Amino acid sequence: MGCVLTTSDPKVVTVQNALTRESPAPPETIASRAIGLVKVYGSGEKAVRALDNVTVGFPAERFTAIMGPSGSGKSTLMHCLAGLDTPTSGTVLLGDVDLAGLSDKKLTLLRRERVGFVFQAFNLVPMLTAGENLTLPLTLAGTRPDPDWIGAVTGTMGLADRLSYRPAQLSGGQQQRVAVARALASRPQVIFADEPTGNLDSKSGGELLGLLREVVDEFGHTVVMVTHDPLAAGHADAVVFLADGHLAGHLEAPTPQRVLEQMKTLGG
Repeated sequence: MGCVLTTSDPKVVTVQNALTRESPAPPETIASRAIGLVKVYGSGEKAVRALDNVTVGFPAERFTAIMGPSGSGKSTLMHCLAGLDTPTSGTVLLGDVDLAGLSDKKLTLLRRERVGFVFQAFNLVPMLTAGENLTLPLTLAGTRPDPDWIGAVTGTMGLADRLSYRPAQLSGGQQQRVAVARALASRPQVIFADEPTGNLDSKSGGELLGLLREVVDEFGHTVVMVTHDPLAAGHADAVVFLADGHLAGHLEAPTPQRVLEQMKTLGG
């Protein structure tokens, strides 16, 4: 199976597989995209251009990693894609929805219903049980959890017998599993993961990455993950590289060794 870089939209770069030279793959649905994205922090001589005209798309139902040297803009890109930060200029779309056209209330509702988040910090409420933590966003939204879906998620995450435990009674890996289950609870369109293995040992980190892989393969979700770790990126379908705020390349079907070699060319 060959690999090509395609543009389903002339403004958008996406990574996808080609089935054969004679029978190219159909255009993929793009779950999240940035078009001409610019993000500047500060002003005048102290201004920092974190993103500089970045155009990139992330295909639905795939696992894509974002990598680059420290200060390359990878977390800024993810935060803009997720609606957690506002770009200075350019366009961010979730599916066909332009985030710039949303009021603060509608943007909050969109994040709550269509976006899942997994961060390095587990961000669990200490006084709530694991079960209460993973359904907390639905509770705050006044939405009743779907028991069948929650049961499927907790079963896959290996949490079925831990739902009555509070965070302090769980290992770091189990707490991060709760965080992933919480991200899945609303059946989001995209799950954004920012260094999700950063607080985990190698064994727990590997297990978590395997679960994110399952989220894509078994549940059909889209995962976009920022990471500095070539081993973590090796679990993805593709890697997008940034350097100095610019799109600096991509890698299809990554392996840790190939990712490491690419990072060396970027100074990472």
